[in-house]
Amino acid sequence: MSEKKFIFQVDAFTDQPFKGNPAGVCILNSEPDSGWMQDVAMEMNLSETAFVFQGKETRNIRFFTPEAEIDLCGHATLSASHILYERGIVREEQEIVLTSKAGKLYIRKNQGWITMNFPSYTLEKIAEPENFYSVSGKSSLEFYKTAHGWTLALLKNEEDVRMMEPDFQAMKETEFGDLIVTAPSDNKEFDFCVRCFAPALGINEDPVTGSAHCVLVPFWKMKTGKERFISHQISKREGILKVSQRGDRVEIAGQAITILKAEMYV
Repeated sequence: MSEKKFIFQVDAFTDQPFKGNPAGVCILNSEPDSGWMQDVAMEMNLSETAFVFQGKETRNIRFFTPEAEIDLCGHATLSASHILYERGIVREEQEIVLTSKAGKLYIRKNQGWITMNFPSYTLEKIAEPENFYSVSGKSSLEFYKTAHGWTLALLKNEEDVRMMEPDFQAMKETEFGDLIVTAPSDNKEFDFCVRCFAPALGINEDPVTGSAHCVLVPFWKMKTGKERFISHQISKREGILKVSQRGDRVEIAGQAITILKAEMYV
């Protein structure tokens, strides 16, 4: 008898439905065909869909946008871990270890918050691209290339981050088709604000981006000397993340809520 397949939709980095960042989660007994996973992600049409299946030593996790596979996704890892805990596949007091294309990911749960231990990424400061203002409508104070293939722009203030309206089609043709923009937060509850744009991956704006904090944490540590932050992603759906530097790793904590469960017939 063939394996029954279920898919879940989870809102991550929030404790409220229809906020945070939605992800698809599919828990399987064995690794499916890559083309099938890409088709499912395209059908779900969410920024990412995570597929979890048993590997040799740990569970493996793979991430797909509607257009491509990516190495690491924070909100989809949070969503998948939430389902593993919620469905009783893993007990709440147990650590989850997931093997991804970005290496091993370590997850634990405490008092309703799920904390993910991720790699930390380095930055290289570069000149602002000549076409950045014409494409994004804003100028940066500083501009960086990141070790995970994104670019990062420090803007003057939160208003500039909120008001940015990039030309997404034009962004695809630039070296900053995957862009993180950040500034100090205007709200004293938070340390910094952020938005993430990835039209090169088929995601004009990602509502809440856990993996971006693999570079945002070391960046803001460099700027402030602090190691613990509360991040406010100020997309339309918004999200709150508790993040910290832990040696050469970062820890990213958030909450999640299940929105739907569906049986798949393919």
